[in-house]
Amino acid sequence: MKLSVIIPAFDEAAILPRSLRALPPKAEVIVVDGQSRDNTPEIARQGGARVIRGKRGRGAQMNLGGKHSSGDVLLFLHADCVLGPNAGPSIEAALGGHGTVGGSFRLHIDHPRWTYRLVAFGSNFRARFFGLPYGDQAIFVRRSDFDAIGGYPESPLMEDVVLVRRLRKRGKLAAIKETVTTGTRHWQHLGPLLTTLLNWVTVALFFVGVPPKRLAPWYQRLRKGKSDAIPEPYLATTEE
Repeated sequence: MKLSVIIPAFDEAAILPRSLRALPPKAEVIVVDGQSRDNTPEIARQGGARVIRGKRGRGAQMNLGGKHSSGDVLLFLHADCVLGPNAGPSIEAALGGHGTVGGSFRLHIDHPRWTYRLVAFGSNFRARFFGLPYGDQAIFVRRSDFDAIGGYPESPLMEDVVLVRRLRKRGKLAAIKETVTTGTRHWQHLGPLLTTLLNWVTVALFFVGVPPKRLAPWYQRLRKGKSDAIPEPYLATTEE
C-alpha cells in the first residue's frame, strides 16, 4: 500500500506542525494551500510536505491534492487533526477486508470536559453504526474508488457527507479503532452541544433537499457569527 495524505489548509501555520509530525513515516504528504495569508506553505515544506496552491474551498483543495498524489490509498486529513501512531498499519488492515472501499478513524477531542467526550462518542457511534463519518474523522479511500465517484463535490458545505454516501454505494466503510485527535475550535462559538445540534439540523436539511449553497451562509453565520463558507475566487493552481 502506498499512502498519500492530503491536507487542505488555509492560514494553518500555528497548528500544522503538530499534524505533520504525527503522519505515517513513509506516506506521501501533500498540503493544498487555499491562498493562505500567513506562512502556511513554508511551514508545510519545512515539515516535509509537498505544497500545491489552489482556490480556497475544502472539496476543491482535496480534489486537487488527489489529482497530484501518487498513492493507491488517499487519506484526507484536516489541518487541526493529529493521527494516532498506528495509522498506516490500521488503514492497511481495514482495507484488507472484503468489499471495503475506505473508512475513518475514531475521533478524540483534546479536552477533558464531559460534553466533548459526549460529542466524540456520538461521532464514533454515527460512523460505526450508520456509516456516516465526517471529515474530522480522517476519511481514507482507495484511489480507484475515489476516482470512480468523481472525488469530492466542490461545494461550500457537505462535501464529506456527499463523498461518504457515494462511497457506500460501492462498498463498505470501516470505522477503525485507531484515533484521530482534534482540537476544540470547531465548537468554540456555540459550545459543543449547540454546535452538534446545528450540525444535525444542517445535515437533516441537506437530506431533505436544501442545497449546500443555501445552507452554507446560514450555517457559518450561526457557527462562527459570520458567513465565510463560500470559497474565494480562483486565483491560481501552482505547485511550489
